[in-house]
Amino acid sequence: MSLRERQRRQVREEIQRAAYRLFAEKGFAAVTTEEIAAAAGVSASTYFRHVRSKEDLLLDPVREGGAGIAALLEQRAADEPADVALAQSILTRSTTLAAAELEGWRAAFRTAPHLLERVALITGEHRARLVDLVAERMGRNVAADSTPGLLVHLMLAAAEFGYLQWLRSSEHPEMSLAVCVEGALDAVVGERWRRDG
Repeated sequence: MSLRERQRRQVREEIQRAAYRLFAEKGFAAVTTEEIAAAAGVSASTYFRHVRSKEDLLLDPVREGGAGIAALLEQRAADEPADVALAQSILTRSTTLAAAELEGWRAAFRTAPHLLERVALITGEHRARLVDLVAERMGRNVAADSTPGLLVHLMLAAAEFGYLQWLRSSEHPEMSLAVCVEGALDAVVGERWRRDG
């Protein structure tokens, strides 16, 4: 990663941290983009170079995980079953943030419950890449066999359910993201994905 990319990422992270703090304190709807920019120590024009919308500050951390999941899947042992490898890649990616960062994100998200239904783990491009990787691992042809695509879609749906369960768990703040995601993924992992044919 170049110095410019690192600086860009750092500015974006500072904007996100400031936004999460403000959302948690004042509520999502009450916070303006100007307030976020000021709290992050950047100009409004810098803010808009890094952020498309306030909603993206909450949704992008989940969406950006797709490339990371694919990279993790590529690194797993070639002989590991596709379902296990994919579940572990999703779980690993879901637990890379520090607990304090996750809690800040969750506290901010709770002030914007209308965005919960828009939580999606991955973009279409990254989803297609995962289907290709899973098909390769299963020794199947994506064009002729829908099994790899079904597995990817079910795993991602399960993980998204885990994220939503965690985001909504205000009555059980001790529930961790890892526990929620792992529990949901465990429901999909199984021998049915490992049959020949």
